[in-house]
Amino acid sequence: MRNLNELYQIAQNENIDVYCLDLLATKSLSMCRNGKSAIAIDPFTLLDSSEEAVLLAHELGHCVTGSFYNLYSDFDIVAKHELRADKWAIKKLVPKDELNNAFEHGIVEPWDLAEYFDVTEDFIIKAVKFYKDVA
Repeated sequence: MRNLNELYQIAQNENIDVYCLDLLATKSLSMCRNGKSAIAIDPFTLLDSSEEAVLLAHELGHCVTGSFYNLYSDFDIVAKHELRADKWAIKKLVPKDELNNAFEHGIVEPWDLAEYFDVTEDFIIKAVKFYKDVA
């Protein structure tokens, strides 16, 4: 829950509105219009607070880094912006030094790491792969 409160504080500090809406086709999205960023999260699809934190961090990553794309962009452009948002989210939710500290204390299983960082298991796997690839 610590992550979630910090993320909403970042949104407030960055003047990014966060809306809870029934989105139908996705769990979350972000957009920028006339220089103003906004995020929408569908609370009816969330499993728990760790999933909310992961989604919010990813969307904040788009907003904070300015990584927005047109829906009709080429795949490589979309992937580039998604990676930039993921990198921001990973560094915010699973800092490398804290991940190394968890490893040193014997927390190595994905489910244990996910619980330790209060993120989803899929996200922790993505974070570990990210840090492994950049090493």
